[in-house]
Amino acid sequence: MTTPAAALDAAAAILGGARRILFVTGAGISADSGLPTYRGIGGLYHDRLTAEGLTIEEALSGEMMATRPDIAWRYIAQIEESCRGARPNAAHRLIAALEEERDMVCVLTQNVDGLHRAAGTRTLIEIHGTVHRLHCMDCHHGRRVPDYAGLQIPPECPHCGGLMRPGVVLFGEALPDAAIDRLEHVLADGVDAVVSIGTTSVFPYIAGPVVWAARRGVPTIEINPGDTAVSRIVDHRLRMRAAEALPELWRRMHPCDPAED
Repeated sequence: MTTPAAALDAAAAILGGARRILFVTGAGISADSGLPTYRGIGGLYHDRLTAEGLTIEEALSGEMMATRPDIAWRYIAQIEESCRGARPNAAHRLIAALEEERDMVCVLTQNVDGLHRAAGTRTLIEIHGTVHRLHCMDCHHGRRVPDYAGLQIPPECPHCGGLMRPGVVLFGEALPDAAIDRLEHVLADGVDAVVSIGTTSVFPYIAGPVVWAARRGVPTIEINPGDTAVSRIVDHRLRMRAAEALPELWRRMHPCDPAED
């Protein structure tokens, strides 16, 4: 059995030689910033219904936003409040730092918390959108907000008085075409490694890049304390939290340059 140190050495060797890297991230990367993982053990909505007797998938669906926006917004606001004041952790920052020294580092994230952007990542595909961008469902006026403090919930459009909604993909809604196109272009241009961090990879479009890489012989790495849908196909598994693993990898890749803690 591979030891944790050996797995770190092997993963660092891959990343050290990679010029083009795709990171695929989920809620686990933000857990060390104090954010809940929503469905994981101890998550915001783990194994319980909402006050209305709904599953969180029902409450946070496109249909609910269309028919009962007050309910959808109630739980969107709860998620935003749980993110408020959070700051990027070492994992976010070191991924952004890696982008500065490689030909291409792209982050495909499911997270809507904006922490990758706050850390300085530029090549970013927010496949589920972000809670910090709102748009009117009637006139399509858009605005960016730092948080929802002081907002009327649901918020009204300042231009037409219509209902605004956050720029996030709700359950039952299609993924944004632009984000899918960007991911396809990244893969078509080629990558030297794919790293899955803090995601259970239950969605096909999140597991997809790892499966794609494994089939083509592109090295794959997973950073996650638990088992996931892609654990059996990756080349190297680091059973660690993201904010533990990234500094260890950075130290191995930059022995004369201390990692952030």
